[in-house]
Amino acid sequence: MVSVVDLRSDTVTQPTTAMRAAMLAAPLGDDVFGDDPSVNALQEKIAALLGFEAALFVPTGTQSNLCAILSHCQRGDEYIVGQMAHCYRWEGGGAAVFGSVQPQPLNHQADGTLSLADIEAAIKPDDAHFARTRLLALENTLGGKLLPFDYVQQATRLAQAKGLSRHLDGARLFNAAVAQAAQIGSDTKTEARRIAQCFDSVSVCFSKGLGAPVGSALCGSRELISRAHRIRKMAGGGMRQAGMLAAAASYALDHHIERLANDHALAQRLAEGLAGIEGLQVEAPQTNILFVDLMGAAKEQSAALLKHLADHGIQATGLYRLRFVTHLDVDAAGVDRAVAAIRQFFKS
Repeated sequence: MVSVVDLRSDTVTQPTTAMRAAMLAAPLGDDVFGDDPSVNALQEKIAALLGFEAALFVPTGTQSNLCAILSHCQRGDEYIVGQMAHCYRWEGGGAAVFGSVQPQPLNHQADGTLSLADIEAAIKPDDAHFARTRLLALENTLGGKLLPFDYVQQATRLAQAKGLSRHLDGARLFNAAVAQAAQIGSDTKTEARRIAQCFDSVSVCFSKGLGAPVGSALCGSRELISRAHRIRKMAGGGMRQAGMLAAAASYALDHHIERLANDHALAQRLAEGLAGIEGLQVEAPQTNILFVDLMGAAKEQSAALLKHLADHGIQATGLYRLRFVTHLDVDAAGVDRAVAAIRQFFKS
């Protein structure tokens, strides 16, 4: 049987042997009563790491973003967000459906940012005709792109000056921090904290590159987290003996942050391996996500290419734009297999 190289997403990772041992050893309580020691320890750890007063462990990043938006905004308010931001495009419209909070989506610039002029122009005047603009939501990384830190500072200062709260969907915050640290010769945890401290709340996912099986955390002030806790309950996110999941996330914070650099290197290896293939336009990856566009006649072969890859034990997503994501369950040999399979397809 051919082993599978799963490049669909970094959500497909399996807990490592050491992580499973940490899960089995976790002391447990009832988190709805607030007495699961492993959950409490994780919340304290991630809040301290990113410089916040408190944190809330939730099952998913979608729920974390929902809790954040509904904690910052009331019915009839709106949040400014990018067209391709996860909390706008891929979370089922939750803020609008459950909270009557209106999104105001803006187009992205080529680097994934939102124009400062567009942000300012989107802020509504205090007039009964308009929803009340309350929040700016950014995402870092966005489609694998690192938001430039100068931009993050400028955008969040603008929001603050205009009286807006600021939320970061930092599902891959630590990928952003690894890339930013490499750019300026800093360390990853310092950069994660610097990015996070530009915002009033930050959502962090443990089940992507960090490799835990389940869970995200929302970080913010004690007051905001208290509001988010109530929303988590209404959204069905209260878990009981959640400490086994929290222990996996805590292990990931202790052992899997710095290794994200390996995933970034493998994405670069994949990009270099695919360079020069006629019909493919390879976008240089900044972190662990690589996009490859099929151009011209190659577009007609998209379905056949994906089938060819599947037949060779390579899994990816997309159609005319393929997405490959590297993670802790992918190694150099797996990347090289993917390169060889794609080259074989176009050669034949």
